[in-house]
Amino acid sequence: MNLRIEYGATKLRTLAIAASVLLLAVAVLLPRAGADNTNNRRVLIRDITSVEGVRDNMLVGYGLVAGLTQTGDSQQTYFTVQTLANAMQKMGVLIPSGTVEVRNVAAVFVTASLPPFARPGAKIDVTVSSVGDAKSLAGGVLLMTALHGPDGQVYAEAQGPLALGGYSVGNGLNGKQVNTPTVGLVTNGGIVERDTAVDLQNFKTVSLLLRNPDFTTAREIADAVNDEFHKPVASALDSTRVDVSVAGAGVPSVPELISRVQNLSLVVHTPARIIINERTGTIVLGGDVKLTPVSVIHGNLSIEVSTTYAVAPVPGSGGPGWGSTGPGWGSQNGAAPPEGQGHHEGGPGPDGTAGAGGYGNQGAALVPETTLNVNDSPAQTMRLDEGANVEELVNGLHAIGTSARDVVAILQAIQAEGGIQAEVEVQ
Repeated sequence: MNLRIEYGATKLRTLAIAASVLLLAVAVLLPRAGADNTNNRRVLIRDITSVEGVRDNMLVGYGLVAGLTQTGDSQQTYFTVQTLANAMQKMGVLIPSGTVEVRNVAAVFVTASLPPFARPGAKIDVTVSSVGDAKSLAGGVLLMTALHGPDGQVYAEAQGPLALGGYSVGNGLNGKQVNTPTVGLVTNGGIVERDTAVDLQNFKTVSLLLRNPDFTTAREIADAVNDEFHKPVASALDSTRVDVSVAGAGVPSVPELISRVQNLSLVVHTPARIIINERTGTIVLGGDVKLTPVSVIHGNLSIEVSTTYAVAPVPGSGGPGWGSTGPGWGSQNGAAPPEGQGHHEGGPGPDGTAGAGGYGNQGAALVPETTLNVNDSPAQTMRLDEGANVEELVNGLHAIGTSARDVVAILQAIQAEGGIQAEVEVQ
């Protein structure tokens, strides 16, 4: 008996120790789970900022696309004819512009984006867009086109066959078009001719520009950089800009400094904002949007006006009558009655049946009949308590049967009342 009791006590002590270890493991794991959730909300500085001076540059040019199969610009597109005549003249071929047929040629604008640190010889993609009345650029080849920057200088040259994401076949009512066949892409069709690279070694300060201006985010970026270098090397100038001192950071090169700064992470606090697009009825609610207590009463009032047309006789119009065998003047062959006679009984039809009779000097007209229907459904009521969030708002609006455009009007009304604690932007 004593052995059994001692064994049971040992077993209970073992279970108590195991339970303590399990509770300790749970206590240790819970902070880690919270930390993981926090880490999931962290973003890199490179994803929310850009470096001042390191940016793309827009390029544009005007040229010709040749090799089309009768889908180019028409003869009425005079600038295409003139451009082709000038291009032929540069090649030593003199032709009068009035005799040029341009159905296989199309005038186009060529656009491209020149990336930062692009060196001469680097290749870029170019987009080709028709500016005339060409039907399609399928199968065309872009002739050599100079691409100019905002200062008017030539920064790249473009040439090559086009790749289209759509097509057009047939014409008129028997045609079919998919996507846009008048815009194409020349992959690696542009070659950089001028050096536009920025010399980073001359940078005394690296300025980080926030894509979404916010004072709190700018301050946290500066704090994260200062913690990384263990000294105050960064400062937030405003809600958009954070400056980092190159000399104060003490790094060998500016690219290394930018790399270290861009790979830092922080928690971004998204501002409470509601974006409303009235044209499409689209509503985007971002951030922690809160609402004060508010009641919404919504009712649907629909007015439907429908018009139908009925056939009615018009006296004295001299229109044809109707017999059982078809239109006529009461006879089988539809012969006109003697002058001055009115209604006339129909003659026998081919099957021996008598005609129904027609209208001698009477015709028919379409008379409109307008019907007005008014549907006023009972008003629906929704109430939101203090601290209601976006999910509760959306669920409540759906519960009272509102459409997207109704939601737009309701949100605007709630904003006017002061019930939405967020910025509302109407596009």
